[in-house]
Amino acid sequence: MNTIRLGDIAPNFTAETTQGPINFHDWLGDSWGMLVSHPADFTPVCTTELGTMANYSEAFTNRNVKTAAISVDPLSSHTEWIKDIEETQNAVVNFPLIADADRKVSELYGMIHPNDSATMTVRSVFIIAPDKKVKLILTYPASTGRNFDELLRVIDSLQLTQYEMLATPANWRKGEECVILPSVSNQEAERMFPKGFTEVKPYLRLTPQV
Repeated sequence: MNTIRLGDIAPNFTAETTQGPINFHDWLGDSWGMLVSHPADFTPVCTTELGTMANYSEAFTNRNVKTAAISVDPLSSHTEWIKDIEETQNAVVNFPLIADADRKVSELYGMIHPNDSATMTVRSVFIIAPDKKVKLILTYPASTGRNFDELLRVIDSLQLTQYEMLATPANWRKGEECVILPSVSNQEAERMFPKGFTEVKPYLRLTPQV
């Protein structure tokens, strides 16, 4: 099983999807990406997840994030399952479901965990920056649905801290105070953050989000 770590280039692949064939890197283009795996089609938790992901499409679009889902089911199964998702979740699935019956992509991304299931993909999330580097990896148990509000919060943090010398504290929400990186001196911070900052400790300085 391949192991992907933070900062690695997300492996490229070609695959059939419910929106036609894609080359993953070409499909991402200059966008951020979120690739989610689910154990199988026609499963209850995944049905609610993909419906929620579809209903959050505007929030992802506003953040320049393209979303895609994958399982080891064939394209014909995906197509039928979408009908159930749209009916039960009051959603329009407007992102590609990747068919991976030969498990090529799942094994490339280390989505098969033999101790959990020798055949099904675990419920993973990969968030990928425009430079194609993996910025977040999350793996959920089959019994626990993903929190898409949390995924949006993480994306907001990643996009902010990608370009600013900042980090985000616990439970941070977009618009709240951020942490200045310890590598930035107070003199540099005064120049970089015109709204000023509060020094709680020399290593803990808070500044309003720009």
